[in-house]
Amino acid sequence: MSDGRASKEGTETDGASEAQSFYGRWARLYDTIATFPGIGSWRERAVESLELSPGDTVVEMGCGTGANLPYLREAVGPSGTVVGVDFTRGMLDRARRHVAAAGWTNVHLVRGDATAPPIERADAVLASFVVGMLADPAAVVEDWLALVRSGGRVALLDATRSTRTSAKPLDAAFRFFVAASAPPTRQLRYATPPWKPLDERVTAARQPLEEHTEEYDSTEFALGFVRLASGYVP
Repeated sequence: MSDGRASKEGTETDGASEAQSFYGRWARLYDTIATFPGIGSWRERAVESLELSPGDTVVEMGCGTGANLPYLREAVGPSGTVVGVDFTRGMLDRARRHVAAAGWTNVHLVRGDATAPPIERADAVLASFVVGMLADPAAVVEDWLALVRSGGRVALLDATRSTRTSAKPLDAAFRFFVAASAPPTRQLRYATPPWKPLDERVTAARQPLEEHTEEYDSTEFALGFVRLASGYVP
């Protein structure tokens, strides 16, 4: 008989394996969606919020197929370093193709877990559309803050349900997108619909930024469905 801890670890491992399989299987589609018109402007604003300088080292947690890499690389220049971390091999394979095609020798991709990043120090950390998948986003963001040098910044770009009255007609479409883009996708009914923990996790992830950074800033795009938060590490 296994103890409770073993059962929990087994469940977490199964969940991680399922997520890796899901995102690896749909990497090509995600690569296409990541470059839809308009999304690039959100990514550009997220990178701008990091206030990077040439020569800086920036880490992207959950880099996926590499949609943010061009903006990050441009911000740090050829003398800087960009590190992309993702746990899905299929996503990283597509990101590597983009890096190779661009000839970026200072962009490095690492297969790893954003909750335990294989990075010791950085000038900035970016995570886009990632914290909603984390079991304990607040604790993870606190770890990201700890690895950023004093004066560096952390930025979170995420999608969540909008609180604006004008966005209500689009809420059903957003809920459908969340259900279709998160593993597993076989259910028609949920005990807990996936958009509810998404909202809670996005909110929780911002708490460490508000409490432990200076000049915290938050802005919204796309009628409030997309939110960007950032702050300086003291």
